[in-house]
Amino acid sequence: MLLSSKPRLLAALGLAFLATATLAAEPPLVAIKAGRLVDVEAGRVLNDQVLLIQGDKIKAVGPAAQTQIPSGARLIDLSRSTVLPGLIDVHTHLTADAQLQGYKQLGVSDTRAALYGVRAARLTLMAGFTTVRNVGASGFGDVALRDAINDGDFPGPRMQVSAYALGIQGGHCDDNLLPPDYKFTGRGVADGPWAARAKVREMVKYGADLIKICATGGVLSKGDSPGALQYTPEEMKAIVEEAHKLGRKVAAHAHGASGIVEAIKAGVDSVEHVSLLDDEGLKLALARGTYLVMDIYNDDYILQEGEKAGILPESLEKERQIGQQQRDSFAKAWKAGATMAFGSDSGVYPHGDNAKQFAYMVKYGMTPMQAIQAATFKAAKLMGWDAQIGSLKAGKLADLIAVDGDPLADVNRLTQVDFVMKGGEVVRAGGSRP
Repeated sequence: MLLSSKPRLLAALGLAFLATATLAAEPPLVAIKAGRLVDVEAGRVLNDQVLLIQGDKIKAVGPAAQTQIPSGARLIDLSRSTVLPGLIDVHTHLTADAQLQGYKQLGVSDTRAALYGVRAARLTLMAGFTTVRNVGASGFGDVALRDAINDGDFPGPRMQVSAYALGIQGGHCDDNLLPPDYKFTGRGVADGPWAARAKVREMVKYGADLIKICATGGVLSKGDSPGALQYTPEEMKAIVEEAHKLGRKVAAHAHGASGIVEAIKAGVDSVEHVSLLDDEGLKLALARGTYLVMDIYNDDYILQEGEKAGILPESLEKERQIGQQQRDSFAKAWKAGATMAFGSDSGVYPHGDNAKQFAYMVKYGMTPMQAIQAATFKAAKLMGWDAQIGSLKAGKLADLIAVDGDPLADVNRLTQVDFVMKGGEVVRAGGSRP
């Protein structure tokens, strides 16, 4: 039966309202003209490209001559710049202040540390690092920081967080600065396989995206040796098994050769620092595809500024002993074909200086493109986020940066980021925050 004129009119008005509402709900289109665009997956630079951004995602990428910019699109002209994916740092400590080391840390509450993280998150994002992996923080401050950024409370990078790093009593991941009168043990301490499993469950319960363990001693801790094995193979295997069962990857702090070997045998997803890498450890890393994350910039900062920041004399001596060895291990690993991701250990040096490490990666064997790849799609793959970030492709999140000049000719250009977009939102333009 045919509708009367009034019902037909109401139906037409309803359809028009729905169509208008649908159009209104669509986010505006943004078109970016890129003079040069770095295709990190192919390892090439494309000239005169256009990116179409809608909402938080890239809608299309293509040559300017073949990509029509729809009328009404907001235009961002980066035709004199080099455009790259947002950078990724997989070893940060955003709630740490580089100027508060050694005994100076004892005056910092967990709450204050979390508030340091607010500033650090903004500095990191403005430096072009749109994603980080935070591997160790007290008081679940990194969990709170991640959640506040995700809720839009303040600017910062996308974050994966580990909460407390796990380690043995008296080891690198314990707090060894207080005398025995205080009977204090760090909350990440877990001795024995079952206690270690329980600690993994605790970190996951309170929001950890990954698990960080201390397989060996460290540089900035008191009373231990960077080369000494700390967690036993049995403990590490228990941690990795529990973490993987719960869908979490494991990052292992390991300077010493034996710790590197045992961590890889236990099945960790990445080894951090890797200072005293030997042939056995390198062979295992190559065979298993284990990521190596090596912070080879901060040696200079520690030795130049560490004493003023409160770094203990014994820690400065440890750094003098292994700093160059770590850089040599980096060169050895890269030459052999190891899988590597960019990790700087920010918080040991001032936040926002992350990109200073690129020059050291190039000095010790990588080309600028390879260093950029380590900080983009390779880092994204380690994090398990490569379907969303790490390269500039249709369907991925619109995380991108721009710099003047050619970072493939001078990688130091990456320390001078002029434009940052995270999830389709411009957070820095023309050298300052909009």
